[in-house]
Amino acid sequence: MIPVGKIALFVGGTLFGSAGLKLLGSEDARKVYTHVTAAVLRCKDEIMRDVENVQENCSDILADAKAINEARTAKKAEEEAAFIEDGEQA
Repeated sequence: MIPVGKIALFVGGTLFGSAGLKLLGSEDARKVYTHVTAAVLRCKDEIMRDVENVQENCSDILADAKAINEARTAKKAEEEAAFIEDGEQA
């Protein structure tokens, strides 16, 4: 035999679920979903702008670092050439 408590829980859960579906499908709930979705999309746009800004800054930093390394390499080559030239004159 099935206990009355389990039947009551089943019926209560079914009613609560039906009411919940009605509540979730209401016009007011739909407005809330729409506003939340719009806010998420605005947030995504802001984040993408920040990401693009960071990427641009990283590109500038990388270009500056490459220029510094090229200048150091050129200076080192000049110093080595001067050292060799000084050694040949001695």
